[in-house]
Order: sequence, then C-alpha cells, then structure tokens
Amino acid sequence: MINDPLAVPVSALPIALTNPFWGADHGVATWFHERLTPAFVTILHAFTEFGSGEWIGIVLFALVLFFVWKRSWPSLVMLIIAVPGGMLLNEWLKLAVHRQRPFVEGPYVDWSGYSFASGHTIAATLLYGQLLIFLLPLLKTRHSRVICILSAASLVFVVGFSRVALGAHFLTDVLAAMFFGIIWLMLCMVFGKSVRQRTAAGPIPVTHRAESQR
Repeated sequence: MINDPLAVPVSALPIALTNPFWGADHGVATWFHERLTPAFVTILHAFTEFGSGEWIGIVLFALVLFFVWKRSWPSLVMLIIAVPGGMLLNEWLKLAVHRQRPFVEGPYVDWSGYSFASGHTIAATLLYGQLLIFLLPLLKTRHSRVICILSAASLVFVVGFSRVALGAHFLTDVLAAMFFGIIWLMLCMVFGKSVRQRTAAGPIPVTHRAESQR
C-alpha cells in the first residue's frame, strides 16, 4: 500500500470538505514538495527564522526593556496585548480547527502540532505590524513611510512563503494567519486609541462635578 503524504486524516475530513480551496492547497503543497533541494531548504529555513519563536522572543524582550526604560507604559501594554496575545489566540485556533499539516514525513519534514493558522506567519504579521504602528507616526517623509511599510510587508511575505514551500503549512493556513493578524492589530489599535483618549481626558475635577449638580 502506497502512503500518500497528502492523504486526509479521518479527524480532518469535516474541515477538508468545507474548505473550498482544498484542491489548490494540495496542488501548491505538492508542487513545492517535489522541488525541495538541500540548498533551497537552507534558504527557506533562513527566511522562516524571521517568524520563529526564538527571534520573536528576542525582539519582544528588547522592546519591553526599551519601553520600560522610556516609561512608555501604554506602548508596553499594547505590545504585549498585540503580539503575545495574538499568538496565544492563534494557538487556541489551531486546537479548535485541528487541521493536519501537509506533510508529516520526509527528508525535509520536521513539524509538530496543527496547521491552521500558521504560527510563524501570524507572529511575523503581529510583530512587524505592531512595529510599523509604532514607527509610522515618527516618520516625517512619505518616502521613509513607504520604505518602512514595504520592509514590514516583505518580512511577513518571506516568512509565509517559507512555511508553504517547506511543507509546514497549506497556502490557506498562511493567508488566514495574515488576515487574522491584521484584524487583531486593528482591534488593538481601536482599543489603544480609546484608552489614550480616556487617559488624556482625565478625571472630572471636583469643582466641575459640584457645579454640574447644582
């Protein structure tokens, strides 16, 4: 009996049948899997490191120290909610969807856990997206803002591409991670703006309260 690396596990059948892009997912995964070489895999692993837990942890630690040093508590809170908070929600999503990875056996395969949505991709989307939110208001020229946006988008793209090409995730896993990451950042921005507005308004002075009660 021939083992098909793309065979759908019984537990994943309900998810597979409701995925309208299941055929495209398999086609893309197979195309890359058949073209993997040691040199290509080395390059892809270098790309995927920009979304790895180790790298994300190092950057987050540096940012936490910077915000503590600057006593920028709102930025620190937003960073923690946006990046680690979003990554935690993605882990819950993985458990809820329970989708198996494209390949679990092979010379270049070393994956564990579930596939939907891509953890590396959403981590990159959240980290570089949040950095973009911090940096854009500080940039004075349109040229510098465009470069910053393109740099962040490129980092997210290469991480997502590497996860698909390595066979760690289906294409829809990566696209969903980007989508969920952007939505989460938008929600965090709205929440942060509301908090800043309330903080700026401050408590109502006692004299004003007394006058309003007359």
